[in-house]
Amino acid sequence: MSGDLVVDDLSVHYGGVRAVDSVGFSVGAGRRVGIIGANGAGKTSTLKALMGLVPRSVGGLRLGSVDLTKVKPKDVVRHGIGYVPEGRHVFAGLTVEKNLLLGAYLRSWKGKTQQTLREVYDMFPVLGDMRHRLAGALSGGQQQMLAIGRALMSEPRLVLLDEPSMGLSPRLVEEVLSILQRLSEAGLGLLLVEQNAKLTFEATERCLVMENGRVVMAGESAQLSRDPLVRQVYLGL
Repeated sequence: MSGDLVVDDLSVHYGGVRAVDSVGFSVGAGRRVGIIGANGAGKTSTLKALMGLVPRSVGGLRLGSVDLTKVKPKDVVRHGIGYVPEGRHVFAGLTVEKNLLLGAYLRSWKGKTQQTLREVYDMFPVLGDMRHRLAGALSGGQQQMLAIGRALMSEPRLVLLDEPSMGLSPRLVEEVLSILQRLSEAGLGLLLVEQNAKLTFEATERCLVMENGRVVMAGESAQLSRDPLVRQVYLGL
């Protein structure tokens, strides 16, 4: 079943303020797309709108054959979209393993769920080593791995990631980059929202540049990274 995400004419309003203005794009199955922009550009609102978490208007929103405009927010995960929110939002008072199992809440506890758990531990060995530790005791980088692992427990076709490098050291940012590449190689579609433009260009194939709720530039990540204006504004070069 195709996992292509197609977004057409997406807008988000908060009262009289239009945070996202007529945005359209697609994320092919197994492809990596990024969105960069300054604070307030509309990046996070775009992801929340895709998940149905904020009021939105949209011309079309599909994941494969599923019309997401007819799907309740609580059921979006069921249809194949995983979400890694800004700030991780792990359950600090629960163990690592219980956090992961919460990501599989839509699935019955069968052998397949146990297999997915083993696969997450294979991808993030540190989580397996700390499975009985409280999530609140993990470092920022480990909590980010936990948030990604939790999203994978629902066996999504597409994962939305909001600022996964926030607050991480350069070394951990490189680890996140490696993780994203492995997920893509495993066939997952990725939509990455970041202020870290360098990471985004390295981690994605295509990228959108947002300003004041609108997409002002779009293209191949490698080409955008060489654009003089993008280099000046977003890479500081």
